Amino acid sequence: MRLLIVSLILALALAAFGAVWETLKKPEPLADGPISLTALPLVLDSSAPARTTLGQLHFLGAWELAGKNRSFGGLSARQIRPDGTIWSLNDTATMVAFPQPGAPGETWAKRLPEQKPPPGRKAPEDSESMVLDPVTGRIWVGFELLQRICRYAPDLGRVERCRDWPEMRKWRPTASIESMAHLPDGRFLVIAEGVVGENPGRDVLLFAGDPVEPATPHPVRMHYLPPVGYDPTDAVAIGGGKLLVLNRRATIYDGFTAIITLVDIGAMKPGAILPGKEVARLAPPVLSDNFEGLALERGSNGQRILWVISDDNHLFFERTLLLKFALPTSF
Repeated sequence: MRLLIVSLILALALAAFGAVWETLKKPEPLADGPISLTALPLVLDSSAPARTTLGQLHFLGAWELAGKNRSFGGLSARQIRPDGTIWSLNDTATMVAFPQPGAPGETWAKRLPEQKPPPGRKAPEDSESMVLDPVTGRIWVGFELLQRICRYAPDLGRVERCRDWPEMRKWRPTASIESMAHLPDGRFLVIAEGVVGENPGRDVLLFAGDPVEPATPHPVRMHYLPPVGYDPTDAVAIGGGKLLVLNRRATIYDGFTAIITLVDIGAMKPGAILPGKEVARLAPPVLSDNFEGLALERGSNGQRILWVISDDNHLFFERTLLLKFALPTSF
């Protein structure tokens, strides 16, 4: 009888471990084609459901996105197409496109064309940052692990060109090209997520042009100072020589929190220190999660709309949240 009880306990323990393991391991990438997606409306602050301000931002809406299977999720970067469609890139190099909540449109997934990795390395599937040229439709993607930037055709059908930069070789493989922004004058800006050496700031590389073109010179190096204890996870240029940076922190006591900072980039030069000024904080009772993506949209009336998205990492205790804010005219 004792042996039977022990065997039963072991069987239950193994079953429980198996269930937990299935929720922790990453699922297979989404297959190309249409997908099913739901958007559940949320309030910004559970303690004050009518709240419409967050720091200097005006709250316009929030939703929890969910697919029919665990393959949906892991969204690390996003852009708003000229037609208003949202394109989000997950860390398995799969693009997920969907209409804004409440708007009509198709929802689909498409895997980016695979690249040939250097000898001895696996395929570069840790895609963490993305920018879009609204004029040409081209997409640039930053890959961690390989420290590589690639440019894709507007239909995502082919890789046009990739380039590896020696300035990124010492960046931490899983905390590198997390933030990439396309400036209005055509320059590109990349911020390292992790600390390099003893410098408390994060490396910032400013490219004079397209970072994948052979003719583009080596970038100017500067340093961004995030809020203490936080790491930058995305950035977006908002015009007027200003940049918004999303900064994330995860602790046992507070869970995930995030701070959005405003950075003056009007007078960048080699070695410059770029501090950020807090404009909004995402922490309980306000919606909080593993926020990793920013995108800017200009409304028909010229209003600047900021979209924020979280990466659920395909884990049961994280969510894919989509937040929408209006920027003040003072920015």
